Amino acid sequence: MARFDRYLLSQLMVFFGFFALVLVMVYWVNQAVLLFDRLIADGQSAAVFLEFTALSLPNVIRVVLPVAGFAASVYATNRLSSESELVVVQAMGFSSFRLARAVLVFGLIVALLTGILANILVPISETRLKERSVEIKNNITARFLTEGEFLHPTDGITFYIREITPEGELKGVFMSDNRDENNQVIYTAKNAFLVREETGPKLVMFDGMAQTLDPKSNRLFTTSFSDFSYDIGGLVDDNAPNRSRISEISTRDLIFPTPELLAKTGYNSAMLVYSGHKRIAQPLLAIVMALIGFSALLVGSFSRFGVVRQIIAAILIIVLIRVLDSVLTEFARRDETLWWLLYVPVLVGFLVTAVLLWMSERPGRIKRLFRRRVAMP
Repeated sequence: MARFDRYLLSQLMVFFGFFALVLVMVYWVNQAVLLFDRLIADGQSAAVFLEFTALSLPNVIRVVLPVAGFAASVYATNRLSSESELVVVQAMGFSSFRLARAVLVFGLIVALLTGILANILVPISETRLKERSVEIKNNITARFLTEGEFLHPTDGITFYIREITPEGELKGVFMSDNRDENNQVIYTAKNAFLVREETGPKLVMFDGMAQTLDPKSNRLFTTSFSDFSYDIGGLVDDNAPNRSRISEISTRDLIFPTPELLAKTGYNSAMLVYSGHKRIAQPLLAIVMALIGFSALLVGSFSRFGVVRQIIAAILIIVLIRVLDSVLTEFARRDETLWWLLYVPVLVGFLVTAVLLWMSERPGRIKRLFRRRVAMP
């Protein structure tokens, strides 16, 4: 590459790293707050919280990278224009298409990173995230063994432990079972133990009382017991659907779905084919966004107000391409033979980039043509 190409590419990569870091942190904080509320409330440790946030990062980065590439392209071009570096290079005979070569290489780098994330890292992380979620969901110990807090391991169940000894003895146990509206039961016990058996975990309570309320007659029945075994394994919802999510499946399997995969996911073939090609089209859109951010700022003559109008125009073009992508997506989801519509916004983006670069080399002609049309009666 020429020296200027290397210089421009280095500027783009520096700004790209900055914007990517900022956007990832913003997205990560939003997701981390939701994960913190869900995991810590269920009695999970900080290590589990950090693991889940780390597994969710590849998907966050995948979403952020194209936007960061566009922002870096606009910012770098604006800086080169304001410092007259682009003017000097253009005066040396560099055409707009020649200047766009470094931006194209930059877009290819962003597309490669996005493609690796979308097709390799995100499916791996989503699979691992699902496995860990199932483990956490079935972790009775984490749901129950938290002292001094009222826990709600499932709907209708309230559990409280006053103290947990180093030997694993539970003291001051309270459990309310309101899952059956016609039979509400409250268990209290001086001490208890959590025992694992072949049929599932059991909570063995000693020296306690069971209070049963009959809402119809408004009568309370109390039963004292010296020991009582409660099956807490039934509190885990094992009947939840175990369907595979599309984000966990490889791109090749999505593009060429089998009947077994259709039954496993519960989606039709059009949805799977669309999802597979979407993983390929998204990195290509990252190239388009970087090129439009660069080419839009080259259009127009010098202005003391800078390139604010060009930046707004670039954003509007990206929005329109995204709208076109959303419209065509609906057709691709319904018919598996229309998967090629996902690549139309990419082609439109490259065409718009070529037109903008052509216009940037003919500012006088475009201005005269505009004035001529305005002057026409």
